[in-house]
Amino acid sequence: MHTHMPMKNFLILGLALVSCAPAQTLQQGERDRAMSHLHSTRKLFLDSLVEVTPEQWNWKPAPDVWSIAEVAEHIAVSEQSLFQLVKKVVNSPVPEAAAMAKVSKSNDEKILAMLVDRSKKAQAPEFLQPKRRFANAAELIEHFKKDRDATIEYVQTTQDALRAHATPHPVFQMMDAYQWILLISGHSERHTLQLNEVKTKPGFPK
Repeated sequence: MHTHMPMKNFLILGLALVSCAPAQTLQQGERDRAMSHLHSTRKLFLDSLVEVTPEQWNWKPAPDVWSIAEVAEHIAVSEQSLFQLVKKVVNSPVPEAAAMAKVSKSNDEKILAMLVDRSKKAQAPEFLQPKRRFANAAELIEHFKKDRDATIEYVQTTQDALRAHATPHPVFQMMDAYQWILLISGHSERHTLQLNEVKTKPGFPK
């Protein structure tokens, strides 16, 4: 004897299967893109500190302008804080469909491009401002290397659905967790440019 399942039950079953399907992990191209950018900006920052003397490290172009030490501290502290935010976003419930609809993959490049546009200034939040957290340049560099390498390893190995989780940014609006990873890299690039600008200021110690 054959029984026929009502069409409504088929639809309910189909919806259940969709909701239980695992969210997609990163495509290999996305993974490679983020890792390449993280590696290149890691090198850019570390290269900018090569042969910086203690006098140059602490020199300020003006009382209200950050020194190399202060810019470098902001980069190092932000690295850890932003990565912690990424993990928090990934471990949070998936936002409503209406919120996720505001996320666009086409913004990946736009975010990176806007970050290195130094014509638009922004005030760092108080908890990311320099406060002489590191005894010297060597300690800061080791701190940055440890955190950046952890970020790179996470991107290389994670199976988290970075594209399925999102949270708003004050400038870029709704961003998924993958875009927050790109922001970590682009943020360090932006401030490495700032750091190198200090070297061009009149009076910079030789």
